Amino acid sequence: MPIRLGLPELIILLVIVILIFGAGRLAELGGALGKTVREFRSATKEDEKAEETAPAEAKK
Repeated sequence: MPIRLGLPELIILLVIVILIFGAGRLAELGGALGKTVREFRSATKEDEKAEETAPAEAKK
């Protein structure tokens, strides 16, 4: 059974998270999460480029 979250539930969750972590700490966590996602994307793109060039080098 899938869990469905509407707007009221999301607002309640956001308030609870802010109460637990605080607004400043929540901003730090968001920034760290964004940085992690950017690094993951760049690493994924580097792997894709390496895979594209590897078969071309093998044919030579």
